[in-house]
Amino acid sequence: MYSIKKLIAFDSVLTRKLRTYTFDLMGCCQQVHRELGPFLNEYMYQDALEILLVEREITYSREYKFSIEFHNQPIHHKHIVDFFCKGNVFVECKAIEHIGPAQRQQLWNYMRLTNMSIGILYNFAPIIDEGERYYLDTKTKIMYAF
Repeated sequence: MYSIKKLIAFDSVLTRKLRTYTFDLMGCCQQVHRELGPFLNEYMYQDALEILLVEREITYSREYKFSIEFHNQPIHHKHIVDFFCKGNVFVECKAIEHIGPAQRQQLWNYMRLTNMSIGILYNFAPIIDEGERYYLDTKTKIMYAF
């Protein structure tokens, strides 16, 4: 199981850098929610987010697939992250009642298995949208919210 700590308590400079770096991605998610509203299908939000990423010329790959190895053998099942942005940020989209431990665990697993250090978990469905940003220390595997 993962443990989430507040990055600001450990490194305020890194927190500010990461918030600035992900500001445009969070802004895209917020704009999608503001314009489409709550209670839609997850794929509608993903399609709208993709339109904004293109409009704002943010590099991304949609439905980014990755696999892992176990005992130097490939595991053939592929994991799929909704968006891989800027070459180093996972964005996982949800359209559920509330973000909970299962959704955070999913993102943490994706980040941990790929050594990706920045992730955004965004829930478009509620009336008030939910956006969470995470930093994974790839050495200690500790997850920080920022």
